[in-house]
Parts: sequence; structure tokens; C-alpha cells
Amino acid sequence: MLSPRSSNYKRLEGGTGPSREPAGRSFAWKKSAIRVVVFIGLVYSFGPRRGVLNGYVSLSSIMRPDTMSNDCEMTPAPEPLTTEHPDHPQSAPAAHDDDSPPTAHPTDPASDGDLTKTHHCAKPYKAGVPLVQFALMIDMSSVGSRIHIYKFNNCGPSPAFEYEVSKYRHGEISFYRTSPRTVAESLDSLLDEAVRVVPESLRGCTPVQVKVTAAIRRLGAKVARDVVAAIRLRLEEKYLFSLQSDNAVEIMEGREQSIYAWLTANYLLSTLSADPSAQKTPPYAVLGLGFALAEIIFEPTFDVAKPDAQLEESEHKYELMYDGQRRVLYEHSHRGYGMVTARQSTHRIVDSMSNHSEDAVVTNPCLARGTNRTVEIIDEKMTGKNWRSVTMVGGDVGSWESCNEVVELVLNKDASCEVQPCSFNGVYQPSLLETFPHGKILLLHFFDDRLSPFLTTTANPLKAPIHVSAFADLAKIVCRGPTAWKEHWGSDAGLMQELERRPEWCLDLTYMNALLLGYGLEGDREIQLGTQFGGMELGWCLGASVATIAGVELNCRV
Repeated sequence: MLSPRSSNYKRLEGGTGPSREPAGRSFAWKKSAIRVVVFIGLVYSFGPRRGVLNGYVSLSSIMRPDTMSNDCEMTPAPEPLTTEHPDHPQSAPAAHDDDSPPTAHPTDPASDGDLTKTHHCAKPYKAGVPLVQFALMIDMSSVGSRIHIYKFNNCGPSPAFEYEVSKYRHGEISFYRTSPRTVAESLDSLLDEAVRVVPESLRGCTPVQVKVTAAIRRLGAKVARDVVAAIRLRLEEKYLFSLQSDNAVEIMEGREQSIYAWLTANYLLSTLSADPSAQKTPPYAVLGLGFALAEIIFEPTFDVAKPDAQLEESEHKYELMYDGQRRVLYEHSHRGYGMVTARQSTHRIVDSMSNHSEDAVVTNPCLARGTNRTVEIIDEKMTGKNWRSVTMVGGDVGSWESCNEVVELVLNKDASCEVQPCSFNGVYQPSLLETFPHGKILLLHFFDDRLSPFLTTTANPLKAPIHVSAFADLAKIVCRGPTAWKEHWGSDAGLMQELERRPEWCLDLTYMNALLLGYGLEGDREIQLGTQFGGMELGWCLGASVATIAGVELNCRV
């Protein structure tokens, strides 16, 4: 899932270059444009607010204080979470071979002592599995490669995550043009780190996976195929780690990242526990909002009394085997509906309706009243070839109601729905009201970033529990401009500075509300947010790793 904390964030949000993601669709807004007496605009630079959120149920209260960024890097927080927490995946009590008092749980090999053992128990929960397991994941992206070395214990019915060690190696996508063998050998420094960390007695049963970015396909099918084959051969010839399956080394598609991000979140939230005595909590639906994509993943349930009620066979269906259980998920990535591309779509609609001269100022209801920005209008395919600057102002028309009319056009709800029901833009999606009526909703990325300042402010903070309607409630105030800001949050200098510098809060909050309603959520539906730790957030690597060891018989090398 895309993250506002990726290396491209400052470039995109800082106005130094447009997103290169294609919009991938045409809008049906023209036929209803006469209803909109508004003009619109702008992409401007603003980075995410960071910090721990208070006053609502957050992942910080139920996760270990180690978590992943979108590129899967994990950063330990100062205070380790104790195993006594009822919602933590590791529920077994600490055990020791002697009568010494229990120590703080290790967060790295230096504080761990004997890495073949664990501080959580003295023997595995069930026979036939090792007490401790390691798993290796190498993420080869277009800007470099990173290895993630995960330690788990089997004190409970499912593997419990303890900590992670990682190492990074820089390398641009062009590096893949070199010989496949050279590319494979470049991973030696990362794999040598795994040799240093993983005890020799455990290496043969330690699964290793290498996921290569799909961007390599741009270099040609033969290059991609040869690189994958060379990496696998290097692992087989030099390292004892286990290649658990034929696809242990592969080119990873974006859809798999979304699925494994869902698995990461629900694994850490203990909703997938195989413990029959554990309180069963349905898996969370995970909704992410990145630069160019809006993503939704959930496990729908259908009325067994209706034989025709089932998830349609389509590209949206994903079957996942985890810990001996088969889960059927709905997943879709709405390309062109991420935060940056949605802003651009909004700007184009307003600009096209303004009938202004080249140097005219365009009135934009999605900018807060009394604010202005110069924005770049980019062609619909987001190529950046035909862009121009336009000055847009909130003027006296900036309002949530007018802005909402425009973003409704962006969502293209009038599009033909070939397979019903649909969410928006003609995309099939099971009804959340019918197939996920009581499940919990977890919002990530831009959703979290935009609500964070209003949760942490001491001046009229947003109270728990949070509902979908919070986005509209805040937008109605924010779009009214500085006078309304001062009335509600005037004593919070930090929040006031955020709003004064970034009038796009009006557009963003309005769009997020419309997007959630477009998915079929109602205003009174409770939501939870993904909390960042050390500037990192949930990603896919841990989920992909735990899937290789949970309920799976390991193929060990000798």
C-alpha cells in the first residue's frame, strides 16, 4: 500500500514534480457539470503530521511498538510492550530455565542472549514445531533493496512476532540492466547480515523470500526472468536458508502488497488467532489512501440462506490460506483515486468549467475561504507533458457543500455498473452494509495523517469514538476559513499554522468523506486509524513472511 512517508512524498507534496501514475479512466462529470457553479483547484505541498494519537483506540495500544513503513522498514520504539497485554499476539507467559526474575523482552539480538531460545516460554505450544523461528524477506524496490530478518516464537498456537533486524542497500532500477549474476551477488551483503543474526542451527529451516518490484518489467520480460533465476541460483548455491516454494523469488504485483498489508494488520491485531480459547474478533477491513491509489480489502460474509449470495468470480476475489484456514477476500485498488490524483482530477474539472483567460484567477470552493494557491493543471493521463500553472482562490465561495458537489463528480457514481452492486466508477464491490455490517474499519495513510492534528489538539479535540462523519464535520469548519479556525482551534498555534499554510485541508477532508461514503459506509460507522511509530507505518513484508510459517510444514535444508 502506498505511503505518504515514502521517498516520493516530499517530491509530490512539495510541488517539485507531478505524479506519474496514469489516471486510467475518463470522467462522466461533463453531463452533470452544469449543476456545479463552482471552480476548483490545486495541488500544494504539505507533509503528514506525525505523533502518537490520544483519545481513541489506536494500534499503539494493541501492537508491539515496532511497526512497518510502506517499504516494510521497522523501527523499535523506546518502550517494549509486555506480553501481559490481552490483545497482543504473544499471549504465553514468560518462562525461564532458572529462578531469576523476568527481564524486559528483547527488541534486538544484542539484548536477546541465546537466539535459539525465547524469553516468552521454555517449550513450544505444540510438538513438531521449533521453539524459535526466523524468516527472511528481501524487498527489491526501484530505489534499493532491504532485508528484513524476523524472529518469531511458537509459544502459542500461531507464530508470535518478537522483533526485526533490517539492512538496506541502495540501487536504482537501472542497476537491473547489468548482468543478472551481478544483481544476484549484490544481495550478498544483505544475506550475510542474516547469516550473522540467525543461529547456524536454525538457518536450514529459515525460509527466505525475495520480492522484486514490478517496475523491473519495464526493462523487458527477458531481463526480469533472468534476474529472478539468477537470484534463486545464488541462494541455492551459497546460502543454507530454505526456499520454501517455487515462488520464493518472484516479481511482486501491487495487489499482493495490499493483501499482505491486510494480513500484517490483522496478524498484529490478533484477529487471525488459531487459539480455540481466544476471543474471536472478525478481521478488520483495511482501507488505504495513497498518492495514486485508494485501496480496500475486507473479508465479506454472505447469508447462507441465500444460495446465490457469494463473492463474484472476478479479479477482485483473492483466496488466502493462512494458518490452515482458507479466507476469501475482496480487494480492489482504485487507480486514479489516491489523494494526489483526486486533487488533480478536481482541479481539472474546475479549470475546465471556469472559462477563464490564461492569466485569470479561478475561484475554487475546495480551498478554504480567504486562501489562495497556484496549482499545476496536469493532463488527464497524468503524463505531465501538458501542464500549466493556475492561480486559484477560495474567495467567499469556499464551502463543504460546494466542494462536495465537485468531488462527487470525481467519484463518477453515475458510471454504468455491469456487475452489481458497485461502489463508484462502475467497480463491483459487495455491500459493506450487508456483508460486513459490524466489522471494524481500519484507515491508513492519508486518512490517518489528515485526522491526526484534530485528535492531538488541546483546543476542542475530536473525541473518541471516531465515526466516518468526522471527516464531513471537520470539513464544514475547515472550508469556512481562518475565522472559523480561530473560533474552534485558535489556542493551538501548531494546528493554526498547519491550516494557514495548507488550505487543501478543505479539499482533502471533503474527498475522504465522499470516498468512504462511496464505499458504502454510513456516517455513523465507527472507524479506527493506523498509528505511526518512529515515522513508520503498516506494510506488507511481515504479513508475507508470517504466511510462510503459520500452519505450514517447513522444508528444511541440510
